Amino acid sequence: MTITLSDIQAAAARLKGQAVETPLIESPALNERLGGRVLLKPETLQRAGAFKFRGAYNRLSQLTDDEKKRGVVAFSSGNHAQGVALAAQLVGCPALIVMPSDSPAVKVAGTRGFGAEIRFYDRFTEDRVAIADEIAAQRGCVVVPSYDDPHIIAGQGTLGVEIVEQATARGASLDVLLCCVGGGGLIAGTSTAVRALSPATDIWGVEPAGFDETRRSLLSGQRETIDPNARSICDALLTPVPGELTFAINQRTLTGIVAVTDAEVAEAMRYAFSVLKLVVEPGGCVALAAALAGKVEVAGKTSAIVLSGGNVDPGLFARVLAGEI
Repeated sequence: MTITLSDIQAAAARLKGQAVETPLIESPALNERLGGRVLLKPETLQRAGAFKFRGAYNRLSQLTDDEKKRGVVAFSSGNHAQGVALAAQLVGCPALIVMPSDSPAVKVAGTRGFGAEIRFYDRFTEDRVAIADEIAAQRGCVVVPSYDDPHIIAGQGTLGVEIVEQATARGASLDVLLCCVGGGGLIAGTSTAVRALSPATDIWGVEPAGFDETRRSLLSGQRETIDPNARSICDALLTPVPGELTFAINQRTLTGIVAVTDAEVAEAMRYAFSVLKLVVEPGGCVALAAALAGKVEVAGKTSAIVLSGGNVDPGLFARVLAGEI
């Protein structure tokens, strides 16, 4: 199955008036630091604090009346959880979210705040997909994957349409786009849109070190899994294996993928807070981290960097700002 620009434009029509069209912002200080023109897309300002609302609402807005009555079940460490919970509230259906027991408290509170039921699991010993499938079988509800679903991917792709349109309106032609990679839904949708609208743009994915399964999968040509002992502060990006659909898309659309360490992510979070005056969660900051650490060449170029979410645990954020990470 493939996702087209038409699918993404249809998703944009459904999202109109529901999702926030987040701005494309520019910082002279960041431009000077990196030696090029850098345009930031802060999805930290999106509803529920992350890009995930885009895909979730696009999927849930297409449920039938019967499906809405039966409800939905999703699995997520927090951002997709909140996106689905909010979308379910808006379309009028119950939602149950399967969340890791170590999810940031701010994401758990946000999910509950939108009215969703939560079922916790151990991300290192239990299978979240199996749990969601079992719940769906018991309750007759619809499973809403966090990334490996065409409607989710199309919804996330609206981000790419906005970036190109907003950059064009500013007189900018994008040489480079940097975007985080977890399961691959955001970058699959975004890269599909950007490839169609700005084919000369180099599109780079960024993953946490130790969770760079998509980078390794692109090199080997098959879907690779993570080391079960790997750990990272980037809770939003800790997926065990690339999605089947997302990997097939990203094989065609990406220039490449780089990995960043927790220390590089923490430094980017501090920079975003102190210089850009933005609060960005670890997973949402990996693309900026890659640029600041020189993992992708942006000097002398016009680049767009996606800041994918801002739902950071306050305790973790305090430790990052204090330089403890």
